[in-house]
Amino acid sequence: MQVLYTASATASGDGRNGHVETSDGTFALDLAVPKEMGGAGGAANPEQLFAAGYAACFHGALRLVARQAKADVTGSVVGAEVGIGPNGSGGFGLTVQLVVDLPAVPREAAEQLVEQAHQVCPYSNATRGNIDVALTVRETLSA
Repeated sequence: MQVLYTASATASGDGRNGHVETSDGTFALDLAVPKEMGGAGGAANPEQLFAAGYAACFHGALRLVARQAKADVTGSVVGAEVGIGPNGSGGFGLTVQLVVDLPAVPREAAEQLVEQAHQVCPYSNATRGNIDVALTVRETLSA
């Protein structure tokens, strides 16, 4: 693979209760363990960062395949929900649910575009076989 871009970030402090920042300074965040996992909450956590990255990346892939298919992506939105929990082997695992709104595209065509995007998206390719990823096309009133 020819690398086109490399992102660089560091984590410091107390892991999930620490700090993350990118090498170029575009963002720096304090982290906190969510209340649901016994922490104080009140700050970002790695699962939120992963959800945001996956949603943005998948939306980009979706818009790419939609343009190629000459589909109207007006009003398109991708939401990502990332779950974390014990994996039964002493560690932790993740789940992902991607919820896609394509209000200007008929449902069957939208489902096909979402499946195509799932083959193109780098996050989908990285997680395939490692994390359960559920794809949902949300019902819309206009399509």
